[in-house]
This record gives sequence, C-alpha cells and structure tokens, in this order.
Amino acid sequence: VQLQASGGGLVQAGDSLTLSCAASGRTFSTYVMGWFRRAPGKEREFVAHIRQSSGRTSYADFAKGRFTVSRDNAKNTMYLQIVNLKPEDTAVYYCAASVYEWGNFERVNQYSYWGQGTLVTVSS
Repeated sequence: VQLQASGGGLVQAGDSLTLSCAASGRTFSTYVMGWFRRAPGKEREFVAHIRQSSGRTSYADFAKGRFTVSRDNAKNTMYLQIVNLKPEDTAVYYCAASVYEWGNFERVNQYSYWGQGTLVTVSS
C-alpha cells in the first residue's frame, strides 16, 4: 500500500487543521492506521491510531482532547483533526499502516508502510 499525507501548512496558535492520509489499493480497510510526528530535533513519536472496522481509537497523552483520528474506508482515507494548535505541535506528521492485528500500535516498528510526511508549523 502507498500512503500520501497532506494538509499541513503554516498556521497560527489556536487554529485548527485537518490532515489527510490517502491510501492506494483495495486493502485499506484491513489495516490498523496510525499517525506519528517528528518535531525538530526530536524522535518520531506516536500520536494516535485507529482500528480497521470498529474505528476504535487510541491517543498519546498529549493528544487527548485536541486530536481526533478518523477514517473513511470507502474513500481509503484517514484523517487527523487538530484543534487549538500550539507551537509545540510543530512537526512533520506521518501516517502509517500496520498489517498486524495485535501488538503495541504506539511503536514505530509495528507499522509496515509509511507516508512521506506533511509539515505543520504553528506560529505563536
């Protein structure tokens, strides 16, 4: 599967943004999908993931309350809505797909496929 993340840009603190991750192929609905981010000078970190059909979600602690992950299997697309953006949200945001049914979906190595990333820059 090929993943294409989009929707990033330069925004002001307090703004909202929705990132998209478009997937190729017919098997999108079978993947657990995740969002990660890498801030300047930091390691890639987990943001959120969403299950295949149930839509069950899980978030990193910093993402709870401001980030919402969703998916539309009919459109082969996953989304990440971020509200009340803060300068510390500045990062490259990556989407990823996992072929595994079980495991720790907060770990980078749980995912088999990655998008190229989309840059979000939040000015204060």
